[in-house]
Amino acid sequence: MHTPERAKSLSSDSEMQSSVPFAASMILEVVPSPVRSFLQIAFHYLFTRRNEHTIVIDENCGISRNEIFHAARIYLRTKISPSTRRFKVNMTSRHKNLNIDIEPGQEVTDTFENFHLKWKLISMKPKDKGPGYGEKRCFELIFNKKFNERVLKDYLPSVLAKSKEIKKNDKVLKLYTKNGLSERKKEGGGGIWGSINLEHPATFDTLAMDPGLKKAIMNDLKRFVNRRDFYKKVGKAWKRGYFLYGPPGTGKSSLIGAMANYLQFDVYDVELTRLHSNHELRTIMLSTTNRSIIVFEDIDCSLEEMQDQTEDINQRVEMQLLGYPPSETKLTLSGLLNTIDGVWSSCGDERIIVFTANRKDRIDPALLRPGRMDMQIHMSYCSAKGFKFLASNYLDICSDHERFGEIENLIKNVEVTPAEVAEELMRSEDADVALDGVVNLLKRKQIEANKIKEEKTSAPEHQQAKRLKTVCPKKRVVRKCRENGCKMSARSCCSNLIIARNIEMDPNSVKSTVSNLAFGNVMAAAARDYQKDPELEKLHADRIAALKKEAEKRQALKNQGHGDWRAQGDN
Repeated sequence: MHTPERAKSLSSDSEMQSSVPFAASMILEVVPSPVRSFLQIAFHYLFTRRNEHTIVIDENCGISRNEIFHAARIYLRTKISPSTRRFKVNMTSRHKNLNIDIEPGQEVTDTFENFHLKWKLISMKPKDKGPGYGEKRCFELIFNKKFNERVLKDYLPSVLAKSKEIKKNDKVLKLYTKNGLSERKKEGGGGIWGSINLEHPATFDTLAMDPGLKKAIMNDLKRFVNRRDFYKKVGKAWKRGYFLYGPPGTGKSSLIGAMANYLQFDVYDVELTRLHSNHELRTIMLSTTNRSIIVFEDIDCSLEEMQDQTEDINQRVEMQLLGYPPSETKLTLSGLLNTIDGVWSSCGDERIIVFTANRKDRIDPALLRPGRMDMQIHMSYCSAKGFKFLASNYLDICSDHERFGEIENLIKNVEVTPAEVAEELMRSEDADVALDGVVNLLKRKQIEANKIKEEKTSAPEHQQAKRLKTVCPKKRVVRKCRENGCKMSARSCCSNLIIARNIEMDPNSVKSTVSNLAFGNVMAAAARDYQKDPELEKLHADRIAALKKEAEKRQALKNQGHGDWRAQGDN
């Protein structure tokens, strides 16, 4: 309820507003013509601005995409008029129409239900504040304030709907990869992701894989995209996980390309080795679009590099100063699992996550459990059926060829990838010449396999049992014992191998070996771990016993409080 003073104030404002236009018209009648046109523009701008509302539409909502911003960019391409002074035009071989986009600073007008609106693209380039800071963009939508409700309830939803229709009619698949810092800072940078058109030729019709498996994958994909209401009903995020594993050259990347072409989904290629923290991983995952395939290639190699990667101290200090806990300043397996299957995974719809690996046995079982990887697909070596499919595709051989029988017998006994077979088939358009090349390839493979088998048979048994791998991630050597699938920690395993080598070189060096270590209990633990291998215990029973005895003696002296227990243990 208005007070008398408030009512009086409103009345005065109303009288002033009604008198200003009258006064303005009187002034315009007496001023010279050149000045009159200038004043008309000034009065129009003054009174128009008083009635305008402006909506600011940022490119991102926090760390997520602003769908209205991206929808507006697509929609406004159809609204560029001759009055627009500056805009971009491009077209690729897969586009049906010209791709037109407005430039920062330009304005585009639109009409909706008999009222006018004006769009303006704003680009801001803040000073460099560290990693991830670059060009900030937004739209300003300007309209008469009396249409505020109609803009929010009717106009903006119509922009979203029309942009989807435009994308559907001129859909071009995109392959996205994470931009480096330099790409984000440069003029026109696209933020976190850079993209190119995805023109992968693979389809399910061209994949050389088991027909039953191929059909199962296609049915699973089709069922996934048609079950939006089902996922909502059961309370699950609308996503699907696929794990593709097999030797290089077996068609894992081609299968991903076929999936993208089949579903018409964009592809995001995530390189874990380029990420430095769990926070950065979440940021790029939340910036992906719906209806997309998110690919983590060679996850077995990436996980090993994650553990051994050099720490960026400056970046970690900066993130901790910004308030991130220590666990968020590095990239961990648990962070990856929480991102793809935790609460954060629900921030998006209709997404497919694909992991690829050369070896399944190197993957942590937690990564492969149901709910994370819903379908595990083994991409195996080329089979007889796969070869016939490739021969049909590359050489148009629809019936059996005289060389097929020989090739089928050879291919059963060798390991050859579809990529290797395809390479031989491409060497000649003459079917006889191409198939001769395949036969020669398989025979070479068979000779190599027999040679390796003979070397393994002739090698001493104890040399076959032990295989050492040396890597140097941080200027140091870490040895991992591969004997019988050793499960010990790298530190314990490394200590045991060093002890074993010293004992092998000099059986009397037990005391010197023990004296070089800091604590007797460490030696006892090493001895216990070393004793877990029955074969090794049999070969070095007397030496292990001496090692254990020396460790126990040192521990006893330490427990008795002898200050010089290390020296006494050597006597």
